[in-house]
Amino acid sequence: MANLNKVMLIGRLTRDPELRKTQGGTAVTELGLAVNREFTTADNTRKKETCFVDVVMWARRAEVACQYLKKGSPIFVEGRLELDQWTAPDGSKRSRLRVVADQFQFLDKAPSSGENAEPGEQAPDPAPQPEAEPAATS
Repeated sequence: MANLNKVMLIGRLTRDPELRKTQGGTAVTELGLAVNREFTTADNTRKKETCFVDVVMWARRAEVACQYLKKGSPIFVEGRLELDQWTAPDGSKRSRLRVVADQFQFLDKAPSSGENAEPGEQAPDPAPQPEAEPAATS
């Protein structure tokens, strides 16, 4: 039987990314991502819900994310699910599901610095902006 562990998300950061280093010197950052969903219920009521997802980035991806992203930044993340399990100080077993980012793209604008981002971390060409509607005259 084939296996697949792939996640693609578009959302906004819930906090500023903070760069840390492992004991071996590898860069790592954990992001909070808010992904919104709008839907209509059976009684035609519009509802909104938000799913909050933990995302971890490693190495150069972590450095680029910390350099260019901030709270509220829109981002596309592609990666895989990972289950973390540990024992809390009180002896209870804990676990959490998070996304390990393999690639990401900026969704608002290109990085302002002259540095080149690695493949999969580059901002796409800016999308054409909708033309402003002419002002109504009375």
